[in-house]
Amino acid sequence: MKFESLLAEVGGFGRFQIALILLLVIPRVTLPFHFLMNNFIAAIPSHHCDITSLDADGVFENLTQEQRLTVSIPQHEDGTFASCHMFTEPQFHLLENSSGATEFPVAQCQDGWEYDHNTFKSTLATEWNLVCDKKGMNKATATIFFSGVMVGAAVLGSLSDRFGRKRMLMVSYLSASFFAIASASSTSYVMFAVMRFFTGMGITGISIISIVLCVEWSDIKHRTIVAVMISLDWSIFTMILPGIAYFVNDWRFLVVTATSPLALAIICWRWIPESARWLIANGRLAEAHHYLTRCASVNHREKSLKDFKPQTLATVIVTEGDTKYTYLDLMRTPVMRRLAVLTGFTWFGVAFTYYGISLNVAGFGLNIYLTQFIYGIIELPAKLLIYLSLNKMGRRYSQAGTLVMTGVCIAITILIPKDNWLPRTVVAVMGKGFSEASFTAVFLYTTELYPTVLRQNGMGFCSCVARAGVSVAPLISLLEETWTPLPQVLFCSIAIIAGLLALLLPETHNVRLPETIEDVEQTRKRSICLEDLRELQQATSLGSNAKSMTVI
Repeated sequence: MKFESLLAEVGGFGRFQIALILLLVIPRVTLPFHFLMNNFIAAIPSHHCDITSLDADGVFENLTQEQRLTVSIPQHEDGTFASCHMFTEPQFHLLENSSGATEFPVAQCQDGWEYDHNTFKSTLATEWNLVCDKKGMNKATATIFFSGVMVGAAVLGSLSDRFGRKRMLMVSYLSASFFAIASASSTSYVMFAVMRFFTGMGITGISIISIVLCVEWSDIKHRTIVAVMISLDWSIFTMILPGIAYFVNDWRFLVVTATSPLALAIICWRWIPESARWLIANGRLAEAHHYLTRCASVNHREKSLKDFKPQTLATVIVTEGDTKYTYLDLMRTPVMRRLAVLTGFTWFGVAFTYYGISLNVAGFGLNIYLTQFIYGIIELPAKLLIYLSLNKMGRRYSQAGTLVMTGVCIAITILIPKDNWLPRTVVAVMGKGFSEASFTAVFLYTTELYPTVLRQNGMGFCSCVARAGVSVAPLISLLEETWTPLPQVLFCSIAIIAGLLALLLPETHNVRLPETIEDVEQTRKRSICLEDLRELQQATSLGSNAKSMTVI
């Protein structure tokens, strides 16, 4: 008997699976908060040089604030004051005639900056003056966080395959909570950067382990809806994030607020089941039988396991003894190696373009909070789109199509002048929707491609490669100084190339999950044997309506 048949008997999508999804939504609330929080905690408000030194003798006493700035700070052609330069001495004659202002000697800010606190009470930029020549350090805070996410994906992905999904989920909870609170208490930029890196390591475990756990407890028929349901929390809380950031506009309190759901997640962890697939694959049959019995009980299928003993589970799938798998096993055999390369580049393209769009909320002329909300709300119809597409068109064409369409939308924004902010915003929002759809698809698709014994390693590897792309994305905007459209050209190109490469992956729609490396290597495309079909027909009562399914 295959595990899919056994899972169908105890209930592949019932109250047990719904309860699991709800339990995992609690920690996943913090994912969009931390992943997109840099838009707010690293925001750079309007600022100009501190001009106190020019008023040493009280010469500004009878001047308004506007007049003080006029005689102290040079102005751009559009009339705005410079952010990083000031006159070496007051230019009082500019109150009568402002022409030729740029001809007067200027210098970089001598005594720090004055910031506009109307929007943000405190940000990283205002805390440690990460502006002007230190602007790159402010951008680097996102890169540092996503570098931690990248390392965490590799480490926790491997440990999850070795020590179990549930145990490493708690490790993720505790480490993310501790380092997030520590980062909010930072007394220096270096301390914040280090703590933020380790926060990213913990956060990524919640992301990759939760999605694998949900999919491994779902039957073939409902894997798509489960993957879409578990990803809805991202979209919903992406919409809520700007509201929270609006009211909690101090960066330290915002970090704490974003982390607070993990306290409840730690309390609820005890009720989360371990993956029965993983337990069986690792020879822990008694524990697997315990969780399968619980699943059957919650789903009111107690009779299905009435005569089923723990020892019987040894015949459910073919395990490979006590073999401990590592990332090297992704490259040892030809089909696995090809699979790893293609999924790795697909993930890089998905993440690189998604965060390239998501971290550019200030680039379309709208209020930062409104743009973030719009970016969040567009993800809801994107979820419906990808759900229908995954079922009708399959995984491969859905993945490739959403990536290519993301690239097309980015290309269109390049061609629309910046003055036409409305059409640029509309097209950018459409691109954001397609990029979110591609992200939803890639989690499910990758989970279905890798075998149980290497599934978490595969997810960890892919997530690691993806976070490498995410780490680069915030710094790409600095290339605007070389050529303004260059960042958008890069995002567009990578999206389209990744979409085309995704077409080389095998289809996994209506396919049982592979359990061992041999399942992947034996043949790239074959039909499920008649015995498997007969078992599935009996378990799911499909009878003559059962369709032929393909496995890797």
